[in-house]
Amino acid sequence: MKRVAIQGIAGSFHDIAAREYFDNEEIEIVPCETFSKVFQAMKSDSSLISLVAIENTIAGSLLQNHQLLKNSGLRIAGEHKLRIKHNLVALHGQELNEIKEVYSHPIALMQCGEFLNENKGIKAIEYDDTASSAKMISELNEKGKAAICGEEAASIYGLDILAKGIETNKRNFTRFLVLADPWLVEDLNRTRTPNKATLAFVLPHEEGSLAQILSILSYYKMNLTKIQSMPIIGHEWEYEFFIDLRFNNYLRYKQSLDAIEPLTKGLTILGEYAEGRQTL
Repeated sequence: MKRVAIQGIAGSFHDIAAREYFDNEEIEIVPCETFSKVFQAMKSDSSLISLVAIENTIAGSLLQNHQLLKNSGLRIAGEHKLRIKHNLVALHGQELNEIKEVYSHPIALMQCGEFLNENKGIKAIEYDDTASSAKMISELNEKGKAAICGEEAASIYGLDILAKGIETNKRNFTRFLVLADPWLVEDLNRTRTPNKATLAFVLPHEEGSLAQILSILSYYKMNLTKIQSMPIIGHEWEYEFFIDLRFNNYLRYKQSLDAIEPLTKGLTILGEYAEGRQTL
């Protein structure tokens, strides 16, 4: 049985995404309080797989996870894109106008900003995780308090849904990466053909250095689907770049890497994998 480390507990969006990605497979979820603890668990047990959020269509990139991935030595085995649907949940028998406080992950609160602005009598309070918020409300058993979470968490922790689909933007998706030790990635991808890659590299602080890389990738017909820069600590105004490429021809992809490698420093292939499906 595959063991999958996630940030969060049963009913969290990480939990849902992991079960959707490993569809029709029996998996054991290893819950972790933080993303850092996910990577610590992976370091302690190389047989673990993890599923980690990397970007959201509203909140943007999770910069911390880019750096954790780069420093971990893990490799990307796949990806999954999950539609995020938020709900206001509370103890049975309550009405919306009775709610005084709502708890959830800060990103979830941000994504429901319009709903919270319309209900100014509700105080938003940051908590560890969406599902953890629901569990806390259930265990606290105190009226006037609510959580923002998914339907599955509400069901697991026996809470009523007072308001459904309260996210401001309905095109709210989170992209998750499936990570594993390099020796395990090949086994995980045995039946999948890669058409996507994630790279990391540093460029010299010189005029046109990034433009030159992008021109070469364009020449080789690489579809650049994401580019993310992060400052290099201790080297002011120098940046490390993370890019996602989609390709139809694996040979042309490898040729493009050969072409850009002399122009970069520390070019690293963080993963070659099949593009993930998107749930609606």
